[in-house]
Amino acid sequence: MAEEHGFQAVEGHRPCANNCGFFGSPATLNLCSKCFGDHPNSAKSTAENSLLVASSSATARSTVENYPAVPATGSGAAQAAGRPNRCSACRKRVGLSGFKCRCGTTFCGSHRYPEQHACPFDYKALGREAIARANPVVKADKLDKI
Repeated sequence: MAEEHGFQAVEGHRPCANNCGFFGSPATLNLCSKCFGDHPNSAKSTAENSLLVASSSATARSTVENYPAVPATGSGAAQAAGRPNRCSACRKRVGLSGFKCRCGTTFCGSHRYPEQHACPFDYKALGREAIARANPVVKADKLDKI
């Protein structure tokens, strides 16, 4: 009767190899999803883990060889991590709402303006350069072209 209506039996559904009552698939060694997860794939997993370890160690060696050794100072790294958490003017904790100034320091909401924290950045020179780039000099020709 299935042939008359064009239906075909599903070939991938077979009972689980552990006889748990569920269906398994050939992709999971004829095991259901639970039994496949519980199935000890010791040979497969150890081979994959050894490949991952070997590739990661080879990558680490190549990156170490490519870059020269730079002496790392522990106190400098700790200070750099500690600076952005506090305002440079009042030492108030700023967290994520800190404002980074063009002079490179972080400030709270009340000290974020250059006038409030005596910013050493030269805004006038920056403005002059921006105007000079935006407005090229226009000169008339000195000689009349024939």
